[in-house]
Formats: sequence, C-alpha cells, structure tokens
Amino acid sequence: MSKRDYYEVLDLAHNASEADLKKAYRRLAMKYHPDRNPDDKTAEAKFKEAKEAYEILSNPQKRAAYDQFGHAGVDVSAAAGGAGGYSGGASFSDIFDDVFGDIFGGGRAGRSQVYRGADLRYDLDLSLEDAVQGTTVKVRIPTKVKCTTCGGSGAKKGTSPTTCTTCGGQGQVRMQQGFFSIQQTCPRCHGNGKIITDPCPACRGQGRKQEHKTLSVKIPAGVDSGDRIRLANEGEAGESGGPSGDLYVQIRVMPHPIFMREGNNLLCEMPISFVTAALGGELDVPTLSGRVKLKIPAETQTGKVFRLREKGVKSVHNNSTGDLLCKVTVETPVGLDRKQKEILHDFEQTLQESKEKHNPRTHSWLDGVKKFFEDLKI
Repeated sequence: MSKRDYYEVLDLAHNASEADLKKAYRRLAMKYHPDRNPDDKTAEAKFKEAKEAYEILSNPQKRAAYDQFGHAGVDVSAAAGGAGGYSGGASFSDIFDDVFGDIFGGGRAGRSQVYRGADLRYDLDLSLEDAVQGTTVKVRIPTKVKCTTCGGSGAKKGTSPTTCTTCGGQGQVRMQQGFFSIQQTCPRCHGNGKIITDPCPACRGQGRKQEHKTLSVKIPAGVDSGDRIRLANEGEAGESGGPSGDLYVQIRVMPHPIFMREGNNLLCEMPISFVTAALGGELDVPTLSGRVKLKIPAETQTGKVFRLREKGVKSVHNNSTGDLLCKVTVETPVGLDRKQKEILHDFEQTLQESKEKHNPRTHSWLDGVKKFFEDLKI
C-alpha cells in the first residue's frame, strides 16, 4: 500500500474539517471505485489509497495519532482492510451510504447512536522560568461530564432507555422516493435508536452534566509559546455513552523583565559604566540557573555581544541546549556634581592631543562628514 501522506492523497490541508474530508473522499470514490472501473488495477489502487486515508482521518483518535506519529501511529493494515487485493468489502452502495447519506439527512443505520464528546482548549500562561525548567500546574476547566446518577444513559435510576418503535432501534428510517430508497434520521428518536420515557432528574435525560473539574498538567521543560499539550479523554463526555473528547492545553510564555527568548537562546541587555568599558572588569551575570562571572575586556564598545555557552534553554524536542547572549550597552552617567564634571573636562582635554588614537571611530566618522561637505561644493 502506498505510504504517501494521507492529506496529500486526499489533496487536503492538515487542518481540513470533517466536511472537507467527506467531500474529497466522495470525489475520489466516485472517480476510482472498482465498480465503476472494472479490471482497472490503477483505479483500484487509487481507490484503496483514498479509502485508507479517509478511514484514518475521519476517526478522531486515529487522526490525532497520525498527526503526531505519521504512519507509525496507526495500524495501516487494519485501516486498509488487509494488504491484499480489492476484496469487494465496500460496494458502491456502501460508499453512497457512508459519504453521501448526510446530503439526505442521514447515513448508514445505527451510525448516529453515540457521539464523541467535543475537544476542549485551555490557554495556559507560564513564566519563562516555568517554561524553561518545567513544572506541574493545576487547571480548572468547565466541561460536560458523564452523569454519575444514571451512568450516562439519561434514564432515571432503575430504568433504561427503550428501543424506538419507529425505527426499530436503527436510528434511521427508509423512505421511497421514485427509484431511490433514501435513509433519513428517525424523527422520533433523532437518530439515537432509543427513547427515554423516564428521564434522569439529575441530568434531565442528557446523560451529561455541566461541571468544573481540576486537572494536574505536567509541563515538560523547554516548552515555548504556541506549543500544545494533549490530554486524551479529558474533554467533554460523549453523548449516549460515546467516548470523551480531548483537552488541548495551549502554552503562552509571558514576557520576562530581564530575558528575551529566541528559539533555544536567551537574550539580555546588560548596561555597564564607561569606566568598565574602557578599563575592563568583571560582572555578575544572571542566568536561569544562577549567577555567573563575565569578564569584560578593556576597550569594549557598546553593542558588543558576549555568548555564554549552554546557558539558554534545553530543547523540548531533543537534548540540545541554547546559549545566553549578553549585549553590552555603555551607560552615560547622569546627575554629575561640579567636581565630577571638572574631572571629565580635564579627561577630555587629555584626549585632544591624539584623538585618532583614542577615538578611532569618531575620527573616521568626522573625516567622512568633512568629505561629504566637500563633495557638495563641487
């Protein structure tokens, strides 16, 4: 069986909706189904490829596994119905029922009796420290949970739902329209196949109740804004005993007063005095794991960047660790008294004798300005 990307097979983006999946599969099934292309092995192969892709991506659990692990995350042989040739297990009428039935208000009988619960999203704000080092947080989310009184059946304790007499428990009724026999959702049980004559007073027959629940979420070290953590089966409870959805915790790292993050590197701006910049010295530099000494060489200019190896963030995806980049900014002193100003004036006078030596960049810039004005006179 082809190992092409399932989304590529159906010509869809990775965020395609369920309706997009059905539409794409419907188009390919109509085109390549073996019943419409007898003895055409190429069409048969393309139909099997499309069917495999649709069966995986239309199943929320299998789709999530495929999105995370690719083909290794799903049982392709089971999804494809075996690795052999076309067995006829899906007739053209089956394709019509599975994919086109929703156009007429229904699908194959019994398909709509249970419903998977909705997925939930929780936006979690983290400090940079917690994102880099990892932590465990408790989140409280509003959700629909299975009613404990009725066990999710929706029927009063001691009773149980009864089979719908209109559809015989199939959830669908068949209607004849000319040459076509069309299935529609049962108008009495609304597709559930069951009727609750004595509803549970706790959940009013819904089988679910709105509650808040508190969960512990383990945040791995190295996460960043935009990362998402999936908690399987922690979303809303399904209807009529269906499976629960998932909870997705969306990470947002809050701004930090000292550091900025770029990938696995941390950046900080470090002010130093012009005396330290001129003569050199040592500074205590903060890191997320403690202080380190940084040697500032003499004659350091503003804008100089010092790299502290492996003092950044350890990647959540591998074992590589980023660096801490410290950018030096020479700070001009303010609030000088009279004596300090006199000292600076005297110091400035000592530099006048050999400006080119002590201020090479200033000298070069002034020469450039002088030449610019001379060119304007030509």
